[in-house]
Amino acid sequence: MISKTIQINDIDMYYEVHGKGAPLLLLHGFTGSGAALAELFNDMTDEYQLIIPDIRGHGRSTNPSKVFTHRQAALDIETLLQHLNISKSNAVGFSCGGNILLQMAVRQTTLIEKMITVSATPYYPNQAREIMKQFTVDGRSKEEWDAMRKIHFQGDEQIKMIWQQANAMRTSEDDMNLTSSDLAKIKIQTHIIQGDRDPIYPLDVTIEMYRNIPGSSLWIIPNGGHVPITPFWLSTFKNYIKEISK
Repeated sequence: MISKTIQINDIDMYYEVHGKGAPLLLLHGFTGSGAALAELFNDMTDEYQLIIPDIRGHGRSTNPSKVFTHRQAALDIETLLQHLNISKSNAVGFSCGGNILLQMAVRQTTLIEKMITVSATPYYPNQAREIMKQFTVDGRSKEEWDAMRKIHFQGDEQIKMIWQQANAMRTSEDDMNLTSSDLAKIKIQTHIIQGDRDPIYPLDVTIEMYRNIPGSSLWIIPNGGHVPITPFWLSTFKNYIKEISK
């Protein structure tokens, strides 16, 4: 396992590389970190070189500007892949990580060959914005603070920043605002996974995205919520990744 921090695009980005097979980029969701993905996929390192960064401002990665956009996070990931001399990789993105992959695909990056988005969205529907309002610093429980402190290592100010950024997304109109014509430009082979009961991104938005991305596939997980890769589905999901990667 390789773990390093590099300076790119005005931040210190932490990343880990596990295994020596075909490159597979794994991107965590907002408020999360790469640590959980490293643990979750550690049984795939015989077949894949897992590239697992902490996105801007999360985990061990910094964000001096205190501003987060998926567009900038996409540029960060592209710079990381270039730094690693990886010209082609498959990728899996969860929630925010999937949104980052969509931004990379719309930019028509050549660094990603195939991608799986799990609970991603081209734009923020109203119900997502209502949930984003709840991401305030005030009133957080001790359990919530403790959970965040286990994966974010730059003190409570970092954790406050993350919650404030999540809250600020409720008014964002120019970051995740991909149109049908934007999606139609995507050339990366795209596989979309969504829970049919996602409380943040409703299924009709996902189906709209699926219909607009040329040649995309859609796996709807029954009774699935946001990021519906539960232990029940995990083995099937890993086999899905392997099948797509062929």
